[in-house]
Amino acid sequence: MKYKYNMLITIMLVLCNLSINRVHAQENDPLFIKNIYENILTESKCFGWLDEMCNTIGGRLSGSDGANDAVYFVKNKLESLNLDTVYTQALMVPVWERGDVEIVKNMTTNKKLNCTSLGNSVGTGAGGVTAEVIEVQSLDELRALGKDIVNGKIVFYNRPMDPMKLNPFSAYGGGVDQRVYGPSVASEYGAVGTIVRSMTVNLDDIPHTGVTVYADGVVPIPALAISTNDAEILSNDLSKGKVEIYLENYCQNKEKRESYNVIGEIRGTTYPEEIILVGGHLDSWDIGHGAHDDGAGCMHAIEVMHTFKNIQYKPKRTIRCVLFMNEENGLAGGKKYAEVSNAASEYHLAALESDSGGFTPQGFTCDGDTTHYKEFFSTLKSWEDLFSPYGLYIKKGGGGADISPLKSQKGLLIGFKPDPQRYFDYHHTSTDVIGAVNKRELELGAASITSLVYLIDKYGLRDDR
Repeated sequence: MKYKYNMLITIMLVLCNLSINRVHAQENDPLFIKNIYENILTESKCFGWLDEMCNTIGGRLSGSDGANDAVYFVKNKLESLNLDTVYTQALMVPVWERGDVEIVKNMTTNKKLNCTSLGNSVGTGAGGVTAEVIEVQSLDELRALGKDIVNGKIVFYNRPMDPMKLNPFSAYGGGVDQRVYGPSVASEYGAVGTIVRSMTVNLDDIPHTGVTVYADGVVPIPALAISTNDAEILSNDLSKGKVEIYLENYCQNKEKRESYNVIGEIRGTTYPEEIILVGGHLDSWDIGHGAHDDGAGCMHAIEVMHTFKNIQYKPKRTIRCVLFMNEENGLAGGKKYAEVSNAASEYHLAALESDSGGFTPQGFTCDGDTTHYKEFFSTLKSWEDLFSPYGLYIKKGGGGADISPLKSQKGLLIGFKPDPQRYFDYHHTSTDVIGAVNKRELELGAASITSLVYLIDKYGLRDDR
């Protein structure tokens, strides 16, 4: 009887101690997160790194010399942090060159329009292309016109991003099909060129580039974007009568080239086989410096590693920083990374991507395979109160393009979400430079991401960990 009594007391004391430890862990979390914020807001290097990359390298379109220089730039930064491992992962990427001349000219009014060629466009070559322009609001409207009307014309896609959508990313999703697929459909119906309204809700004079995709068997035709102000003017001119447009550009697609993902990691002490990935894409379009898209995301990811080393945090799980190549015009980096990871039978408990700019952080959205998604999301959601002092939410939603191929590993995919309202002022433009990035906003984003990675590492996402 006495033995049973002592055993009962022992069990109660153990349970009590476990409960106390669990309470203390929860009570210590706000202080630890506060320490992360204080460290990053006073000792971070992310803005300086971004400034240096933008101003010494500039645009980083995959396959370009700039992209190659960026690989070695970020590899050197990661190596300077004394991580456990830093390495590159080879992959083949497309090579597209813009050329030196880009002209869209209204021959009826003799006015040049602000323009930029779309990624993967072919060039007109010397002499350019002159043809009557027809305006449409959608791919379906073009198809309804039929080949008899479209043949030999320049198609002008002029559907604006919907300003009534409060989230500009939703507005972008509702309009970008005309840029991505519009030129290919126009070619199918006999068009000789394409003009696309820039993807922004702003009315300004800045043209936005971006990828266009030609379907197999379709003859590529020249495709250029014009600014929203010029789109409005051209539409008004067309309302008065026939308009002829002259196009000239010298784009060309070349043979694929070897490039690299850049990877650095701190190996976990307890569960090294469980990987927590944090990353962004290293490539950008060529006409700006890719400061927000996605230099900011890359520096967020490197700053996570810098901060953990700086505060001498030893993670239980492996923290891996991955800077992907070729998100903008192919996603080769994300696909290659997942291919190699799957072949090695790796397991990503969580993968977090920052690819929405360096603006004021607002929260995180989560996606994943249905196998564990409900449980994993519920765990993350339970920490939302810890982020409320910083104004951050945790919601269901998308993860990120580069990490999407990891969905088959059945971990949690997380997207970092800063304030989206200004993102499409700079997206894919010549104005996406370091001057568009606020140092404190960038640092707050890094602190937000680092704090979430800390919680995932400390507690895991599963009930049995």
